[in-house]
This record gives sequence, structure tokens and C-alpha cells, in this order.
Amino acid sequence: MRRIWFLSLLLTVAALARYTAAPLKECEAFNNMKHTKNTHHVVLDTARKYTILKQHKGQKLIHIKGEQPAQRWVDDTCFPSLNRSDVSPVQSKVIPVGNGFEHSFKKTSIPKHTKKYDKQKHSNKNLLALSWHNAFCETHRHKKECKRGLLSIMKPKYHERHFVLHGLWPQPKNKTYCKVDRKYITMDRYKHWNKIPDIGLSSETKKKLAEVMPGFASNLHKHEWIKHGTCYGTGAEQYYKDAISLTEQVNDSKVSDFFIKNIGKRVTLKQIRQQFDKSFGTGAGRSVELKCKNGLITELWLHLGGGSYNMAALLENGKQARSRCQRGLIDKAGFGR
Repeated sequence: MRRIWFLSLLLTVAALARYTAAPLKECEAFNNMKHTKNTHHVVLDTARKYTILKQHKGQKLIHIKGEQPAQRWVDDTCFPSLNRSDVSPVQSKVIPVGNGFEHSFKKTSIPKHTKKYDKQKHSNKNLLALSWHNAFCETHRHKKECKRGLLSIMKPKYHERHFVLHGLWPQPKNKTYCKVDRKYITMDRYKHWNKIPDIGLSSETKKKLAEVMPGFASNLHKHEWIKHGTCYGTGAEQYYKDAISLTEQVNDSKVSDFFIKNIGKRVTLKQIRQQFDKSFGTGAGRSVELKCKNGLITELWLHLGGGSYNMAALLENGKQARSRCQRGLIDKAGFGR
């Protein structure tokens, strides 16, 4: 009888040692106690509860269902103590919460209108990256935005005859991820853009952005906001309104006309800069950098100054750009040159 009672006591103590709790902060969940490896770069979600298996030397061992390994080590300070109200005992079996990388962020959210970024100083040096979408699709045929139906052949889409927005990047180039939580940075760097929460754009802006940024279909707009837009000094709505306006100013200029007339032909950087001078004033072209890949013109990088929303003034205040690419082919829509 004593032996049975003793075993029963041990089982009871073991059961009470396990409990579920929501983390107090977004901690990384490591494979080992030395914190040298974090497979899948898992970060705890403060909106979920996890099962605490044991505590040892200032750390807690938790269970995350679906992860390999499922048992992870976190700092003891990541979770509340047992006397907290947000702790629930587990009496019989482990009830793990979470399901790998994609679910560790499932219920997180970005402030809908991203107002906290309005208080930052507005960036007065930016790089506007405009892509020639036809060339992009030559090497990214699997992308959603590169699929072409029969109607596309008969009636070209907007992005097949215009520049499209890649991004508006505050400078210097290392100015990225401003005030962004680490969990979103991790999601962005591993290109889990579809799991980044909605950034709070109006329906009108979304509609326009889907036109001038075909990558919208692949959630490129979330990546660009997280990495670059958060350093711009406005909320996401104004950031994209400015980026759309700048893109349209180029597409409404002689630069766009020149590209359309020369689809399928080779042109030089000198010719392109001349078109910028004609459209936005003498000297505007000096701030334009040409990007090429495999002989195709892929992008125009415009180095912009500040103090205005007018492309002519922005280029006038921009820095003189150097360009490795001096000439390239303006690719036509469809695969193959």
C-alpha cells in the first residue's frame, strides 16, 4: 500500500509540475539550453498559451506541437510564475499550443493604421526603385504576378507597358526595420510575407497599388512596408500614396513614352538620362541609375532628395548616381526575348 501511495504521489507531483501559460514577451525558443540554435526561428506568441514541462537553471522547457524538435528552451523570465492568474495547471497530459513557424505568429497584429510611425522625422533622402516588369518575369515565371492568360496577349496589362513600383527606400541603405518587432523581421527575412498581418491600407489605395505594384499579389507591399516604409516617417497609407504618386509621375513622362516606343530594342543609359532631362529639367538624369541582368534592363533607381512631392524637384535635390549598367534591352511582355 505504501508503495502504491508513493507512486501516486509522484505522479501527482509530476502532473502539477506541468502547466500552461501565455508568455510575458516574445522570446525565441531554442533547441538547447545554450541557446545556440533555433530551428525555423520560432518566436513565442504572447496571445497563445504554451505547456511548461519543467524549469532548470533559470530556464523553462516548453512543448510546441509541430516543431522539430518540439521541446524548446526559453529564459525563465519569458513566462509568469505559478501564482499568476494567467497560468493554468495541466493534470493529465501535455496540451501543446502552436504549430511550427507559421502558427507562432498567427494572432499577432500590426496597429491597423500604423499611426506610431507618423511621429518619426520624415525621410528626406529616398531611393525610388522602378521595375520593368517584363524583364522581371523572365527570371520569375513562377510568381503570381507573372502569369499571363489569353486575354493578356490580346490586351496588354498596365504593368506590361509601364514602370511598376518595386519600393521607396529611405536612405542610407542600412536604414531598415525602424521600430519593428523582431517577430515581424523574422517573418519578413524568411519571406513569409503572406503571414504578416494587414497593414491597414484603404480600399482605394489597395486598388491603385495592385495596379502599379504587380507584386501586391505576392504580398510584396507588406515586405516593403516592414523593411523600408517603417523608416519613411509616415503611416503605411501615406507612404504608399507618395510611392504611387512618384511612380505615376514617371509613367506620365517622356521617359515612359521612350521605353514603350523602344520595346524589343537596346537603349543606353545616356539616352534614358536625356529623357529624364526633357521631362523633369536639365540635370535630372544624373540622379538616375540603370539596373540590368542578363542583358535586360530590369530597373531604374532614382536617387531623390527631399522637400517636395514633385519629381523634378526631388531629382534636382538628389545625389549624382553611378551606374555599372550602361545599356540594355527593353524586354517585351511574355517569356523569351
